[in-house]
This record gives sequence, structure tokens and C-alpha cells, in this order.
Amino acid sequence: MQQKNSWLLPEGIEEVLPEDAKRLENLRSNILNVFKRWGYQLVITPFIDYLDSLLTGSGHDLDLQTFKLTDQLSGEMLGIRADMTPQVARIDAHNLKHAWPTRLCYTGTVLHTVGDALEKSRSPMQIGAELYGHNGLESDLEIIQLMLEMLAISGIQHVHIDLGHVGIYRALCRQAGLSKIQETSLFDILQRKAKSELQVFVQELDIDEQLKQFLLVLPELNGGRETLVKASQVLSKADETVNKALQELTLLADRLALDFPSLPISFDLAELRGYHYHTGIVFAAFVSSVGREIARGGRYDNIGAVFGRARPATGFSADLKVLSELNPSENKEQAELIFAPAVNDSALSEAVRNLRAAGRCVVQELPGQSGDYRSMGCTAVLEKNNKDWIVKALA
Repeated sequence: MQQKNSWLLPEGIEEVLPEDAKRLENLRSNILNVFKRWGYQLVITPFIDYLDSLLTGSGHDLDLQTFKLTDQLSGEMLGIRADMTPQVARIDAHNLKHAWPTRLCYTGTVLHTVGDALEKSRSPMQIGAELYGHNGLESDLEIIQLMLEMLAISGIQHVHIDLGHVGIYRALCRQAGLSKIQETSLFDILQRKAKSELQVFVQELDIDEQLKQFLLVLPELNGGRETLVKASQVLSKADETVNKALQELTLLADRLALDFPSLPISFDLAELRGYHYHTGIVFAAFVSSVGREIARGGRYDNIGAVFGRARPATGFSADLKVLSELNPSENKEQAELIFAPAVNDSALSEAVRNLRAAGRCVVQELPGQSGDYRSMGCTAVLEKNNKDWIVKALA
């Protein structure tokens, strides 16, 4: 058997080298500080959890993305988290049990069995925020505003927001009386945007002709504000839930336009991101240089029911690695690094301690160390001046 090179990593698993790690950590810290200023409290979830807990409220896609293993202590099936939201929902429902709206944020590595078609990494660094306990457009608006501020603090410009509402699809399927299998098949066709296949599938359904037209028109309901006008006209005879969803999208878009006049907003009523997971408004942020969303979220009410407490909820998440890559120039300036020689001198030791305590970076030479300290990236050196050691900048 051919021996693999010991330095190889599994496909889709990456190491993060010093410069990138510094940029990631700075960005992580900056974003979490923004979340904190908005009143969102940081929680840390376990990397491994019971499989049932990890898949609560999710669909088939997340199940396929989750690595599974058997717990040798309990014999139960465990999973490596592919998404942190169910775990955060458990914290809200079971551990905190607040009677008031709860704001939580989180960050950490998740693991996927396969990489995204456009993003090959299987180990995203997920970061996000969730708002529990409020069922209204105000909380959806706050979450989207917070997402936009996160993108701004990441140095990402020219962001475009896409809005949808899974309640429209759910209501049409319910009104048509579709079985679970039919609903899932239709969902798959819409996600693949297979219009000819959609035409055949819908015409074979034993439902009212008007309902067929409602389902067939869904892929055409995408674009700017005119989309909502068109949807209100062509779906006027649909379930009242559909009209309510369209009103919610209109109000939300009006508020976003008021707060962010230059923000491009589009609508796609056949885009069902997280359909098995979400219950209402869904949204995603895009930039022209990336062929997929860079942040996404939406409303997912009642996910905490399995943990003993059904609460309305909305939130978003993003991959910190993707955000960092979109602004690679951030923190590229050379940071101060002071070189301290390998000299047995108590005054030097005290000087090094004082500098480090003041937040300055000092690297201590090791006995027998070879190489120019300039090649180590040092920008200054400690030199003795009479009895004192002073920092001298390198030219």
C-alpha cells in the first residue's frame, strides 16, 4: 500500500497560517464586539452532540452534511455539528428560559461531509446571531440590520440583499392539498429551477387549474419591487396566508429602504433557502464577486419545541473565512515586533515583562539561535543604554 504524505490534509480541510489566522482572529473579535454592543451574548456550543439534537427542525440536507459516530459510553448516535443554530436554540429553550426576548451569538468551526459546489471547504468557521422570543417584523429587521453591520465591519462593500418568504410556498402546497412526497418533489424541482420539469409535474397533479397556475408562476416571481406587485396580482385568489406574507415582505423592504437608501433589494418567491428549517421571511446577502450568498438567515419559529419550549426565532450566520477572504488587505500592515537578545540580565528581563504587559510584542532570542532577526519580521530591537534597555526601531 502506498504511504500517504504525512503533511497532506483531507479534501476540504485547511490549515490557517499565521497571517491569515491573525486576520481571522481580528475579524472575529471585531464582529463579536459589534454583536455585544447590540446586546447579543456569546454562547459556546459543543463540537460533538447527540444526533437528534443537531438535526432538530432541520431537513434532509443537514442530515447528509453531518458526520455521525457511535458514543462508546452510551451507545447513542452522536454527530459533529454541521450547523450551530439548533444547539443555540436549545440553550435558549432549556438552559436560559427567559420570559423576555433573548439575543445570543456564537462562533466556531463546523464540519460538513461534503463541500459546497462553489465553496470547497468542509470546515467553515460559522459566526452568527439569533433573536428568540419575538414574533414580528421588528426582530426580522433587527437581525438583517445586524447582518449588514457585520458585513460593513468586515470591509465588504456593494452588498445586495435578496428577500423571500417560505410561508408562500407552504401555503400554496397546503391549499393544493399536496402530500408530503409531492411537496418535497416540487421543492426539489423549484430549487433546480427546472421549468420544463415543473410544467410536467404540475400538470399531472389532480388539483384545481387556478392552483396549478399559482405553482407554475412561482419561478417567475423574482426581481425588484415590481415582483411584489406582480405577486399580489397573480396570487390574489390564493390563501390569505400568501397575501399576509407578501404584506410582510413589502413592509420589511420599506423599512430597509428607509434605513439603507442605497441598498439594492431583490425578491425571489421560489428561492426556498432552508425550507425545511425556516417558517417565514428568509434573506441572503450577496456580492458580485462571489457566486453564492456570503451570509444568510431567516425566521425559524418553534425550533425549541423539542427542547421543551417553542419560541419564535430569527437569525443569520456566515462563514468567517469567506468574510475574511473578501477583504484580504485588512491588517496587512506590518505589526510591531521587538527583538530581545539572549542576554542574562535582570534589567533586560524586566524590560521585556514591562513591554509585554503594555501590550507590545517581544520575541526573545534563544541561545545558539541563528539567522537575522530582520528575517523574523522584527521591526525594533532592545539595546542597552548604560543600565537601561531601550527600544530602537529598525531602519
